[in-house]
Amino acid sequence: MTQDKNKISVEERARLGTLSGIAGIIVNLLLFGIKLIAGLLSGSVAIIADATNNLSDAGTSIITAISFKLAEKRADREHPFGHARIEYIAGLIVSFIIVLLGVELFKSSIKTIVKHKESTYTALIFIILITSVIIKLLLALFYKNIGKKINSVSLEAAATDSLSDVLSTGVVIVGAIISKLTGYQIDGWLGAAVALFILISGIKLIKETTDPLLGAEPDPEYVKEIADEIMSYEGVLGMHDLVIHSYGSGRTYASVHIEVSENKPILESHELIDNIENDFVKKGVQLVAHLDPVNYDDPKVNYLRMKVTEIVRNINLELDIHDFRVVLGKEQSNLIFDVDVPVEYEKTDAELVKLVTEEIHKISKEYNPVITIDRGYERISKIKNEA
Repeated sequence: MTQDKNKISVEERARLGTLSGIAGIIVNLLLFGIKLIAGLLSGSVAIIADATNNLSDAGTSIITAISFKLAEKRADREHPFGHARIEYIAGLIVSFIIVLLGVELFKSSIKTIVKHKESTYTALIFIILITSVIIKLLLALFYKNIGKKINSVSLEAAATDSLSDVLSTGVVIVGAIISKLTGYQIDGWLGAAVALFILISGIKLIKETTDPLLGAEPDPEYVKEIADEIMSYEGVLGMHDLVIHSYGSGRTYASVHIEVSENKPILESHELIDNIENDFVKKGVQLVAHLDPVNYDDPKVNYLRMKVTEIVRNINLELDIHDFRVVLGKEQSNLIFDVDVPVEYEKTDAELVKLVTEEIHKISKEYNPVITIDRGYERISKIKNEA
């Protein structure tokens, strides 16, 4: 499964994350120092802005290193799902710091533009700037590799932020060359451009770190892999209502309804469900499965299931049904089922029930639909012949 390709222990993940944070602190403080000197010598607000950006990155690295140590803390009574989401909270704090920094640097750059302050660039200044680009590019690659290895959102974001720094420093170098060759002072404008880069990066990071905290929809490919894995077990006839929650890397919780034949002994079906749950635990997913006995052997029930499925999918292709049962009577038969409805679906539950009921009555008035609307984010429902 996708999330198991880089399976790594919590302790090793914390060690590599902390190491990345320490590396970021050292590199960014070094870059801040040499760029600050270069900015003061040249009088360039753009270089000073770039240096300040490196200082904020050092602060980011400090918070990242601390968060990895806190995230490895074991679950306790107050936090039964562990503390891995601390990494997202740390990233959110850093994101707000970056945004505030971008605003302040933009203000400073505007003042420089208004005052027409001149800057002086020497060969040493160019060497410092080009060296910083190379160092920051190497740091971005380092973050990227470690981030992929330990599946870290914060390190992936740090890699993106470092690449933005490479771009912003590159803009400063180009501006310095233009000023050197033409005499036009565009330093203030470049400082404003760097500040905007910082501001945009901070806003993007806010979104990236708040999404998992708010409960973003899981990766569709990962959801499909889990569904396919469940359907691969002999004895599983179908599944629905697969819900996945992430509490940080390596801490995935899921629940699902699994359909089995109602003709099989209950203990045999229960053992199947236990085996599936245990197998997923070994793969890093705490799965809770609900057993749903269904009848796929009765031709009439299968026909009615097919017709009802056609009805709801003709209304909207995103609709689906599950838990379909038929209670036959002499004059009236109940068709009992749930309808999966996307959360953004425009019709109300009552409107949809009315519409489906009217369509079923077109088949025969003897059928009385008993419908439960299951509204939520995209859910996967499968039966064996559709898998």
